[in-house]
Amino acid sequence: MAGVNGLVQISVIIVPSKDVPCMGLLLRSSGPALILSAFHRFHVRWLLGKNPIREHHLRTTYIQDHILRMVHTNASTAEIAIRDLLRRDGNWDSLSADLDSVELTDSLIDEVLLELTDPIDAKRALSFFHWSARQKNSGHGVRSYCIMVQILVQARMLEHARALMESVIRKNADAGSSKFMVVDSLLSTYTSTQSGPFLFDFLIQTYAKLRMFDMAFDVCRYLEEHGFSSSLISFNTLIHVVQKSDRNSFVWKIYEYMIERRTYPNAITVQTMISSLCKEGTLKKFVDILDRIHGKRCAPAVIVNTSLVYRIFEDERIEEGIMLLKRILQKNMILDDIAYSLIVHGHCRTGNFESARESYDDMLKRGYHANSFLYTLFIGLHCKEGKIEEAKRLMEEMLLDGLKPYDETYDFLIVGCSKTGRLDDGLIFFDKMLGGGFLPSYLACNEMMNKLCEVGHVEKANSILTVLLDKGFLPNEATYSHLIDGYGKEGNAQEVIKLYHEMEFKGPTPGVMAYTSLIRSMCHCGKVKEAEKFLTAMEDRSLTPSMHIYDWLITSHCENGNVGRAVSLYNEMIKGELKPDAHILAVLAERINDAVGICKQGVRIR
Repeated sequence: MAGVNGLVQISVIIVPSKDVPCMGLLLRSSGPALILSAFHRFHVRWLLGKNPIREHHLRTTYIQDHILRMVHTNASTAEIAIRDLLRRDGNWDSLSADLDSVELTDSLIDEVLLELTDPIDAKRALSFFHWSARQKNSGHGVRSYCIMVQILVQARMLEHARALMESVIRKNADAGSSKFMVVDSLLSTYTSTQSGPFLFDFLIQTYAKLRMFDMAFDVCRYLEEHGFSSSLISFNTLIHVVQKSDRNSFVWKIYEYMIERRTYPNAITVQTMISSLCKEGTLKKFVDILDRIHGKRCAPAVIVNTSLVYRIFEDERIEEGIMLLKRILQKNMILDDIAYSLIVHGHCRTGNFESARESYDDMLKRGYHANSFLYTLFIGLHCKEGKIEEAKRLMEEMLLDGLKPYDETYDFLIVGCSKTGRLDDGLIFFDKMLGGGFLPSYLACNEMMNKLCEVGHVEKANSILTVLLDKGFLPNEATYSHLIDGYGKEGNAQEVIKLYHEMEFKGPTPGVMAYTSLIRSMCHCGKVKEAEKFLTAMEDRSLTPSMHIYDWLITSHCENGNVGRAVSLYNEMIKGELKPDAHILAVLAERINDAVGICKQGVRIR
């Protein structure tokens, strides 16, 4: 009926659901009766003083409008009601009973959480998050997790936030879902949860601590594409955990990206990068490079940045390296003479002598001096091009400038002289190298050994190895293989066997390369039985003989008239799925008169 002062008089009858399960609550007014859900029954209880069985006359316009809105906006009312209950520290059992007919959908849960984004509501939101999961009897969706995480991060409840973040990351890591589903969900709810940039630092750090390094880095770059830059703390965390995992190349990839994005290192970053250099065993290398360029020890940050640029140039990414070098120069993170020297190195690395010379001349015009690092670069370029006289001239000029050559300088000259057949010059540089307290690289040593053995100076090569061994040089398999081949060509089977025993006793352990040289040399010396012993030893070490090894053995047996054994080796080769070449077939055919003879020996020519 009509109330006083023009207000509508509303009669509300709240009926327990066990008595009227299909209706729940009746709202009577001057119009037809309206049916409300069980949820609305529970909400109106609050308005009526929480007494479920009595009749009230609500005579205020506010209450009338509020109840009518409940009828037409069920979802919105649910969010507000649950939020209010949580803020009043309501009883969960009461909430469960009153919401028995309301479906807790993902969208409803998300909207309730979004009503509780204020940090003071964070604990209530977390309670609702866990309660609703139990009510649903199923896990929450990614969006619900992400909203909850953002609420907790904003409230600095980081332990709870990390637990949920790790949970949702793990659930979606192997679910075949989109790679960036979690970060996309965080981005989509970033504004509505009133989050801050720390959220994404928290995400990257969580990935890092889960040892999902690649994903952490991918997310970092993905966020950059969406306008969110990672903080230095996040980069430091990621670099630290990756460095601990011994993925040193990945450490440098992250550091390079960090500099590209204009996030510059602090003392913690530099310390971690120095640890990475120590782990990969290259710290001394870069300290030595800087000593040769700058003439004195440099700060750790300069060592790290020199290493970064050097690696980029070694990958022949010249333009990228120069761009990054300019950036760190602007921040005084590297010295000018070092930067110029690295640019010259980059051009030399790609064989661009003209650009290298231009950069070098520009450096001199700006008042910087040449250094042993640069001289060695140009000597190396000339040696690679076979211009030994030019390389020797630069060596003399370097000495006149008071600069000292080092191991790499001599290596370039020894290799260049050896390849061009100037063995006398190569030996002179070798003697000077040893006199300077340096040992040759494997490349320089083996190149010289090979050329000496090729021209018949195997004794000289052997004496050089003896000297090197006395100075602590550790020869590799190739070093011994060159000497074995040299003695084999001379027919000196005794020295060949002696070198084999030396390898077995002192190392390195013979591999395919050494056994190939041993068998070839024994065959050349006419010692086929000894050659077959090496074949057996090779197979005992699970090393697979090559077609060339069978070629030498078959040829040697045929030359000695042992065609049966030659055929047996041929069949063994076929069994090993090695395809004989024309030479093997010709040698066998020469020793066997006709096709009938071939069949009798069991040869299958194909």
